Amino acid sequence: MQIAKDKVVAIDYTLKDDDGSVLDTSEGKEPLAYLHGSGNIIPGLEKALEGKAEGEEVSVNIPPEEAYGERREDLTQVVPRNMFQGVDELQVGMQFQAQSEGGEQIVTIAAIEGDDVTVDANHPMAGVPLNFDVKVVEVRDATEEEKEHGHAH
Repeated sequence: MQIAKDKVVAIDYTLKDDDGSVLDTSEGKEPLAYLHGSGNIIPGLEKALEGKAEGEEVSVNIPPEEAYGERREDLTQVVPRNMFQGVDELQVGMQFQAQSEGGEQIVTIAAIEGDDVTVDANHPMAGVPLNFDVKVVEVRDATEEEKEHGHAH
């Protein structure tokens, strides 16, 4: 059976940056299962897996625009420290849920200078080319419930 829309796919993967550093892996864990064609994984990886079958292996470089997008400077802003009420100690790298015009989003503290805190709403991997080594472990038809819910169960 080949990977196509409405198939549940299970993959083992290792994700590296261009320097060869491992950013994420399924090694030592259960394979990642997703519903193909539902936007559950980044577009570039979904495209690279289309038509593959159980047992096939794929190595692919995915540019930022087909992954988490390019970094956008307009998604960083400086806010006053008092916006973080109830947090005793702020540190670079901390993540918070923030409310914006577009709804809720995750922001990361990028810098702290006195009472000025720079927050960044870019995905941590925005602007980064991603290198995936993937092995297709399983391909099966999705259940009606999985199709309705838009993800694998």
